[in-house]
Amino acid sequence: MHHLYQIQAQIITNPIPSVEPNRIAVKLIGVCAAHGNMRHGELIFTHYLTSPNIFVCNALLKAFAQNNDWRSTVCYFNYQLVLPNAPDPDEYTFTSVLKACAGLAQAAEGEKIHSLVTKYGCESNLYVKNSLIDLYFKVGCFGIAQKLFDEMDVRDVVTWNTLVSGYCLSGHIDKAKGVFETMAEKTLVSWSTMISGYAKVGNLEEARRLFEEMPERNVVCWNAMIAGYAQNEKYADAINMFRRMQQEGGLAPNDVTSVSVLSACAHLGALDWGKWIDRYIRRKKMELGLSLGNALADMYAKCGCITEARRVFDKMQERDVISWSIIIAGLAMHGNANEAFGCFKEMIAHSVKPNEITFMGLLTACTHAGLVDKGLDYFHMMAPAYDIVPKIEHYGCVVDLLSRAGRLDEAEKLINSMSIKPNVIVWGALLGGCRKYKDAERGERVVHRILELDSEHSGSYVYLSNIYTSMGKFKDAARCRLRMRDNGVMKLPGCSWIEVDNTVYEFFMGDRSHPQSEKIYLMIKELRLKMKLAGYKPKTDIVVHSIDEEEKEDALSVHSEKLAIAFGLISTSEGTTIRIVKNLRVCNDCHDATKIISKIVRREIIVRDRSRFHHFKDGRCSCNDYW
Repeated sequence: MHHLYQIQAQIITNPIPSVEPNRIAVKLIGVCAAHGNMRHGELIFTHYLTSPNIFVCNALLKAFAQNNDWRSTVCYFNYQLVLPNAPDPDEYTFTSVLKACAGLAQAAEGEKIHSLVTKYGCESNLYVKNSLIDLYFKVGCFGIAQKLFDEMDVRDVVTWNTLVSGYCLSGHIDKAKGVFETMAEKTLVSWSTMISGYAKVGNLEEARRLFEEMPERNVVCWNAMIAGYAQNEKYADAINMFRRMQQEGGLAPNDVTSVSVLSACAHLGALDWGKWIDRYIRRKKMELGLSLGNALADMYAKCGCITEARRVFDKMQERDVISWSIIIAGLAMHGNANEAFGCFKEMIAHSVKPNEITFMGLLTACTHAGLVDKGLDYFHMMAPAYDIVPKIEHYGCVVDLLSRAGRLDEAEKLINSMSIKPNVIVWGALLGGCRKYKDAERGERVVHRILELDSEHSGSYVYLSNIYTSMGKFKDAARCRLRMRDNGVMKLPGCSWIEVDNTVYEFFMGDRSHPQSEKIYLMIKELRLKMKLAGYKPKTDIVVHSIDEEEKEDALSVHSEKLAIAFGLISTSEGTTIRIVKNLRVCNDCHDATKIISKIVRREIIVRDRSRFHHFKDGRCSCNDYW
């Protein structure tokens, strides 16, 4: 762009008589589009030209459409229609503006453009017809799209791909399959589209079958499969597919690959692979645009490296509300409440309007810091200050905030005053407070509310059973466990992940499937002995099964995060930080045990449970035992 400004300055100060200004403007706008600087392209159009012709009008529309600025595309098209001596639109005009209508999913605007297409005699143009089919699919008018396709005398490969893509995106995978199988020429685009279509409806087996059948593959095909796994929460498979792409494909990952892999890394806590992507981005000098920058910052934040997340954020040339929300939520997850609040102030100072995700981050920060009144201030600020209607997640967060602080009456009152029907998560937040503050009467009442909404809510059965046991109502407790068994209610198993040498390992409670399980259990045995000498007392009261005390201690010792920690200790060198990701909230016993283990082995252990990060070091935790 710096060179472009110099050239433009020369043209303005030393005009070229033999070259028409419109022709120069087309070139200048094209360069602006390539660099994503549409603000300057727009200025060239509005200030440099006195009578723009159809070529420069089309160049501007194409530039906006290329940069997915759909609203500006439609806006400038409408502006051109009313210009004095405006040139008539042609097929190139309509191709860009129809793409914009499809991007906005505006049926009414699209129909208006369709009528103009007919008026100016462009309906028979192949590219315009393809754009119309794409538009009608994206606004949900499948019948019209199919009718346009059936009426076409000439079709090219783009036409067929558009039909396949339209049915895939709309979830009509069987119709897409029918079209795909009748195609005389299947391109890499059509194969990739079908793979993405199957992934969208969750049929990963069929997506993988098609992928393996492909005669050749490009980066788009690999991206379709990697993104399919990531979107269906098969994060380990996404990373394994990326590894295979590196080994077999010999293809360089692009922005789309990186975003999908970083998403998988973020969920699994696979920091080594995330760092590899970061190094690759820097080595290839890839532009840190919004999607890639946000994905990279999110990965670092969710892998426990909030300083690195902030480094990426600060490096980004452009930031949107998602960028700010990632940093605020990341700081909240790490318990850095004041920094999260400061970041929010900075965001407002930059004139970025917060959204519902931003406020989830702020409320989470208040929850982890126990700042009830500040949390309530943010909650009551949402609607009047920013026109954001609180969603069920925001109510759940505030109920959790009040419940953790022991303000159970206020929490229950808030639930009963909600404008939307409370769900299991909201009542569950109150149940957590009842458990913590031993409010058995309220807890029993809340459990019945939860079971009305979800008869298979395992946590409620376990809590109710524990209440009855603590009150000496052993028959009621047994009846509750029997009801749980008869209804086929299964407690979600605890699962922990750890990354060692670029490979993510998964552990469940009592897991013996790992090849090194013998060494892992020997380390568990060694740790138990050292922990008891250091003053550790197992919290056997959290084990609900009717077994003796020693068996309860054995059960606690093989929780998934303890197995992952043990594996980390035998697989990494002394002093290496151990990073664990757990799918559930860390239990009281594992929390106490990990504090002691961090002191015994003189290592930092970072655990990300389903609500926050715990940084264990020298026998202490960053959450200050408030989680």
